[in-house]
Amino acid sequence: MDWSWAGPPIDARPLFPLERAELIALLEDLAGDDWRRPTVCPGWCAHDIVAHIVHDYVRKLARSRDGHESAGPRQAEDLAAFLHRVNQEFVDVSTPWSPRVLIDLLGHLGPQLDAYWAGLEMDRRGEPVSWAAPDEPAPAWLDIAREYSEYWVHQQQIRDAVGRPGADEDRLVRPVVDVFLRAVPYALRDVPATRGASVDIAVYGPGGGNWVVSRDDAGWSIGHGAAARQAAARVTLSSDTLWRVATRGIGVETALANARITGDRALAAAAMSLVSIIR
Repeated sequence: MDWSWAGPPIDARPLFPLERAELIALLEDLAGDDWRRPTVCPGWCAHDIVAHIVHDYVRKLARSRDGHESAGPRQAEDLAAFLHRVNQEFVDVSTPWSPRVLIDLLGHLGPQLDAYWAGLEMDRRGEPVSWAAPDEPAPAWLDIAREYSEYWVHQQQIRDAVGRPGADEDRLVRPVVDVFLRAVPYALRDVPATRGASVDIAVYGPGGGNWVVSRDDAGWSIGHGAAARQAAARVTLSSDTLWRVATRGIGVETALANARITGDRALAAAAMSLVSIIR
């Protein structure tokens, strides 16, 4: 598969240690009650989200680095249901684990995952990215950037729960905004449009910039910058609004209400229906 439609590669690898350092510094400063505060993830408190991140580290190392096979989905269980089940099972097991144990596991396993990713060829084909091209092996750069965005979002969900903003400087947020917008061509896949139609997306705030999603004979593609001619629709929104709608922390209508829309509102709404998580 030609992945040029997904735009220029993103190398998020240097940012994993920086994002993790921000997370560990946050966690080390939390009181006992903070760990039990509810988050936007239904049924999960801050402790549960940290355990989920540890679980993700373990699964990635075991499966991708070590080639260890584990049980897959049950009969009639789709990928989303399978992941929700195994994630909850691990969170349930980790309930007795202390915050110190979870922090130590992050610090021990995280650098091993960094080392594994550092050795990958960025164009190597690996696991599909369901919200970009669900049936096609994705290049490693997209899979790695997806993982980075997940860890960053989970940290923000913890910060929201405990009232501690942070980890929001431009260099940490930019890859999240950039990779989430790679979901827009897939979100528009069934939207009829003439060849040459485009949607401009202008993001302000940390990690902001300009992207254009264009239609050609092969479908929709995304790139940096503004459209060469008048766009059919233009969406201007904050990076905070973008990551929240992409992860369904807020609904599409809320995102549109917080954005400035010009041109074809239905096309803009379809673009903002991007989903950059498995659900």
